[in-house]
Amino acid sequence: MAYQAPVRDQMFILRDVLEIETYANLPGFADASLDTVEQVLTEGAKFCEEVLAPINRNGDLEGCVWSPDNTVRTPKGFKEAYAAMVEAGWPALGSEPEYGGQGLPRVVNLAYSEMSSSANMAFSMYPGLTHGAYSAILAGGSDAQKDLYLPKLATGQWGGTMNLTEPQCGTDLGLLRTKAVPEADGTYRISGQKIWISGGEHDLAENIVHLVLARIEGAPAGVRGISLFIVPKYLPTADGGVGPRNEGVKCAGLEHKMGIHGNATCVMAYDEAKGWLIGEANAGLKLMFVMMNEARLGVGLQGLAQAEAAYQAAAAFAKDRLQGRSLSGPKNAEGPADPILVHPDVRRMLMDSKAILEGGRAFLLWAGLQGDLLHAHPDPAVREKASDYMGLMTPVLKAYFTDKGFKICSDAMQVHGGSGFTEHFPASQYLRDVRISLIYEGTNGVQALDLVGRKLAANGGRAVMTFFADVDAFVAEHEDEADLAPFIEGLKGAKAQLQEATMWLMQNGLQNPENAGAASTDYLHLFGLTGLAWMWAKLAIAADKRIKAGDADPYYARKLVTGRYFLERILPEAGAHLAKLKTGSALVMALDADAF
Repeated sequence: MAYQAPVRDQMFILRDVLEIETYANLPGFADASLDTVEQVLTEGAKFCEEVLAPINRNGDLEGCVWSPDNTVRTPKGFKEAYAAMVEAGWPALGSEPEYGGQGLPRVVNLAYSEMSSSANMAFSMYPGLTHGAYSAILAGGSDAQKDLYLPKLATGQWGGTMNLTEPQCGTDLGLLRTKAVPEADGTYRISGQKIWISGGEHDLAENIVHLVLARIEGAPAGVRGISLFIVPKYLPTADGGVGPRNEGVKCAGLEHKMGIHGNATCVMAYDEAKGWLIGEANAGLKLMFVMMNEARLGVGLQGLAQAEAAYQAAAAFAKDRLQGRSLSGPKNAEGPADPILVHPDVRRMLMDSKAILEGGRAFLLWAGLQGDLLHAHPDPAVREKASDYMGLMTPVLKAYFTDKGFKICSDAMQVHGGSGFTEHFPASQYLRDVRISLIYEGTNGVQALDLVGRKLAANGGRAVMTFFADVDAFVAEHEDEADLAPFIEGLKGAKAQLQEATMWLMQNGLQNPENAGAASTDYLHLFGLTGLAWMWAKLAIAADKRIKAGDADPYYARKLVTGRYFLERILPEAGAHLAKLKTGSALVMALDADAF
């Protein structure tokens, strides 16, 4: 079965759950009526289904090819698809109009990005990283840098990358060695090696704008001495054209990877390459995290997107594959066997997937809306709250939905059985492609440590206390609605367990930091489940309202059934996470190193 974009589900969330029309007074939303958004997403779905999805398999099989002249050829069809994407304006959806963007809300762009990543994850990484470079320059670049680079990055005419990792340092950027030597004309000579650079070299765009972390000679040691530089493949001309080659920038090779073969993952060598400082010296990490945080939300979306594609393939296979008979009697009496969809264990895997995907889509789009409020709302208090939520939820969304995305892709292979383990079916590629999402942009273990070590304590715990207060207010508002009682009670229970876990961390993590470290992943998953319980309550309220208004579309009744499944079969995992995290670090750390 070919991938089908979930426009219907996205529109239900945007219209009925997030009610984006109520934000019509904000920049971007004024031009984003529901009719307009639906037209945009419907056309985006066609592009993803008809242009990107058909070259996904070829991208996996053919991969990218590096040549000794330091160039990279992308798989067949990628160059044409990229040109069509730029021509249609898809990269510019959420960018500022003053730089050639369409200025639509970030939440709408996020919905399109889900479809794009489901259809072809490897391809979609090229414009995704470009938008991250755009965001970093927008946040910290000079007016001249913005005017020169942003119009080309916004449209995708030029590509963009971020260069952090080096052979000796990944998460610990304080070990970074790439150096920057100032020149008399205000530029810098950048020298060093970067690895695992997505889209570091390719044949898709006219130019590639590398954002490179480096240390200016004499800078302080550690992360306090890191600066951020623009190092383009081709030196731009004053009018924004493509000038001569930046001779010190080379792709020294490609990584041979488990998945995402259609994306060029490069080893980049900088040998006195010409670069320009962005922002202030020694303040590069803060700017790079503008790009990193956007990328982390995008990676969480990748986990959900690959899971959606894998789920669709598994559901189609389960309807078609005949094997055995239903335990309650034949359902396909005229055939030799029943489709495997009749078997409860197959249903369990598909229902697990469906419940997490539909709740997760609402959670991610809710987060996208917070990004819009952060950037566009006139009320400082609303912006502060949105900023708190983005900081708190980003590690949860990145880690939880990539962990669950991998599980859903694994279950999709299981539904396929032996067929899924072969390359004749798509399950293998989805599983291989999604696996990197648990690792890059900060491993999921690092996300969990960030959550418990930094995000909970930020501003005196203001963000998590706001979350608890918002959930309490939501529960109080809907507590008397008998038809929705299971959803409200489920949310209340999950929130209580998360609050208990938070208090345990505050007490025991301060006494022994390893308690916090040992508890961090369980805490993050408990947070993810609580967020899903909140979203499922919102989805249920919206669906119930439609049904009571006389809408007989079975979509809404099915939504309630899926939500009840989440409450009864998935949410109970919250108790297990709470029990595990409260055991602390003693047994986790008990064995000496020789025991491993």
